[in-house]
Amino acid sequence: MTGSQMVRHWTRAGTAIIAVACCAVLPSSAIGQPPPTLDAETTHQLTVAAGTLLRNRSEALIQKRHHEQDAPSEIMGVLISPSLERVQEQAVHELGFRGRAPVEGGPAFTGARTRLDGGRAVRTGDRITLEATEHTEVRYDTGKVTQSVRRRFEFTTRDERITMVGERVLDPAAHPLNDLDGPSDGR
Repeated sequence: MTGSQMVRHWTRAGTAIIAVACCAVLPSSAIGQPPPTLDAETTHQLTVAAGTLLRNRSEALIQKRHHEQDAPSEIMGVLISPSLERVQEQAVHELGFRGRAPVEGGPAFTGARTRLDGGRAVRTGDRITLEATEHTEVRYDTGKVTQSVRRRFEFTTRDERITMVGERVLDPAAHPLNDLDGPSDGR
């Protein structure tokens, strides 16, 4: 091979290496990145707001708590949409008068404790989705019922204000004690 042939060979080889490198880099940057996870403070704020609605419904199951309570319109700076607020008020009202018990005709519930944890909040445009696990323990005279249910809460943002607009149970076979039938989003 002559000197000029070697230069052309290395030029072609260098060009090929650069082309392969560009191909390797371009697709990885073109692949859609996962939506950004929100910071811990905002995730906590959303988790507290969602957990408050769940706790209100769990507490409605306790017979001695038949007092009417309006659903909050704002929790820790998170607005509750009017349609979700109406659904929540209806759920609290109906759960309070169902006379829930662990078994049909059994002893009434005497206490409830609900917490929401493991929350992961993701923002896509003006929408935020919080996925978390609800842990509920409902007690009666001789025992308790415990449930863990994965839920998704939907929020919208506008002018730096966050509004909760809906919630869904993610486990299709789950039948949470503190839910009415169907999703809680006013649809």
